[in-house]
Amino acid sequence: MRPKVSIIGAGNTGSATAIWLAAKDLCDIVLLDNVPGRAQGKAMDLQEAIPILGQSTNVAGTSDFEDTAGSDVVVITAGSPRQPGMSRDDLAQINAAVVRETVEKTVRGSPDTILIVLTNPIDPMAYLAYRASGFPKQRVIGQAGILDSARFQILIARDLGVSVESVDAFMLGGHGDTMVPMVRHSNVCGVPLTDLIPDEKLRSIVDRARNRGTEIVNLLNTSASYAPGAALAAMVESILQNTHRVLPCSAYCEGEFGLHDLYFGVPVQIGREGVERIVELPLNPEEQSALHASAARIRGIVSGLSTFFS
Repeated sequence: MRPKVSIIGAGNTGSATAIWLAAKDLCDIVLLDNVPGRAQGKAMDLQEAIPILGQSTNVAGTSDFEDTAGSDVVVITAGSPRQPGMSRDDLAQINAAVVRETVEKTVRGSPDTILIVLTNPIDPMAYLAYRASGFPKQRVIGQAGILDSARFQILIARDLGVSVESVDAFMLGGHGDTMVPMVRHSNVCGVPLTDLIPDEKLRSIVDRARNRGTEIVNLLNTSASYAPGAALAAMVESILQNTHRVLPCSAYCEGEFGLHDLYFGVPVQIGREGVERIVELPLNPEEQSALHASAARIRGIVSGLSTFFS
């Protein structure tokens, strides 16, 4: 029996996730949206691509949560996207109600599923999903650092004129402008970034990577979708295929990196049961300080959502 993956929210990112998953032929897909006809129409369109791809994926569209029952993985992209002039933090109160209702309806029919949260601001929304679901921490994950790291990698590759496949670079911390680049732990074919790129240029690359999402919002008048969808599909693939891949994701910390009771962007080993472990890196005082400053900002947002945790 093929695995079943439900995507809650059939907007740009949800649809992109479905396309990436269909291309991988990993699972059957259910798209759910509360806008009449949206999920059904997009599912029909994608289903008609399957014979062209020579695959057997089944894609269904619905507005009824009962159709998501028995999902192996549920991806939550529902909520308001960013508009020009908005930060991810601005969406906290708007999207918290959506995430809580979505999680409560989802877990009734899929009590053994793994939740992957994309809705912004991702780290607080992942924490809310964890609390609302009652799931163990391993089965609630936020997608954040994969996308941020990809943005960092592509900018480095372009600056150096090398293939992005040669770049091993990543970011940790809260998804947003307080992300912390792991410059000391990043390299190109084993050569440290600090030996390849002057400090001033590297700071410029880091700043642009942090603000890449805002750059895209200003161009499109809405959030990015293709790359976030690809990141979500990579997480789903690691779960369904049990690859034990280490990816930068938002996971629940209980002492790792000196953080407690917080969803935060860290290196995560992912397999069939969800989060298998958080991979800790040795940090210098500057990196540790930046990471804790990022964590403090997330805690501030979470504290403002306390009414949603009751």
